[in-house]
Amino acid sequence: MVEIERKFLVNSDAFRQEARHTFRIVQGFLNRDPERTVRVRLKENIGIITVKGKSSNDGLTRFEWEKEISKLEAESLLKLCELGVIDKIRYEIPLRNHVFEVDEFFGDNKGLIVAEVELITEDEVFVKPPWLGEEVTGDIKYYNSQLSKEPYNTWEE
Repeated sequence: MVEIERKFLVNSDAFRQEARHTFRIVQGFLNRDPERTVRVRLKENIGIITVKGKSSNDGLTRFEWEKEISKLEAESLLKLCELGVIDKIRYEIPLRNHVFEVDEFFGDNKGLIVAEVELITEDEVFVKPPWLGEEVTGDIKYYNSQLSKEPYNTWEE
């Protein structure tokens, strides 16, 4: 139940041709406390509730628990969420032994594209595709819970 992941900005649209699956995701947060985030997600017609613990100091690991719920339950819980719903398209891109999840955001986060890769160990080696840009692992402003509160389009440049 420990999640190890690295997060990167995306520097080109080349990832689109490599995607094997795409999904629309709408998500909200019942709780955005950094100690314990509670997220409700509607991924196409599947509901998911997720509890995430506090990230490690380097942002690589944190506790994560997920449970599938019905679409109706997810829709009902989304109505109870704090302001700031996240709307995005997720592209799943297999590359050797890993799957990169690239999220293209819409609404107040339009223009932001972020890629994540889950790892088995913190020091696991993986192939970086050419469209992978700057690493932002551990940078809290790129967490979805933070993007729902302080959207990308409100950032100072």
